[in-house]
Amino acid sequence: MINKIVLASGNKGKLREFNQVLGQMDVEVVPQSDFNVSDADETGLSFVENAILKARHAAQITGLPALADDSGLEVDALQGAPGIYSARFSGPDASDADNNAKLLELLKDLPAEKRTARFRCLLVFMRHAEDPTPLICQGTWEGQILTEARGDNGFGYDPLFLIPDLDKASAQLPPEQKNVLSHRGQAVTELISRIKPYLQV
Repeated sequence: MINKIVLASGNKGKLREFNQVLGQMDVEVVPQSDFNVSDADETGLSFVENAILKARHAAQITGLPALADDSGLEVDALQGAPGIYSARFSGPDASDADNNAKLLELLKDLPAEKRTARFRCLLVFMRHAEDPTPLICQGTWEGQILTEARGDNGFGYDPLFLIPDLDKASAQLPPEQKNVLSHRGQAVTELISRIKPYLQV
């Protein structure tokens, strides 16, 4: 029975979220930074490839089962960009503000109906580094890109991501509501419903 999983990330928010969820199954999630694991080279061409690379890298070095996620924003008018490059859209050391400014600039003349976009999240769980059948879960959150930022919650592109049904940006939602609706929330819900057999090792 698996009772400890390494998270292929040092992100404290993600770590807290996964511990809340998997703690109910008596599984502890520990960050890869506890083992001095460096970030994997994200050389994949899709979210799922990068998540697998990150999970395999963490499992290989720690000897523990690993959980990784790769997520980002796809904008239809930009042929799916920034996609896997969401975090470094305006350069390798880009801040959230830099990335948001670049996105607004690229879409500045587009009407609302052509500003459709979605957040995607791919979660991968590997029992060990050579796992031939990793558990892959996906979440998708449809929306539109605003013409200016709204709200103070969240991070990344949240201030520009409009949820049309609510007429609010992701950054205007309380965390509890965002966690239910969001791409990551959906992927985590799928993970919870499917992970139990993978823990019986």
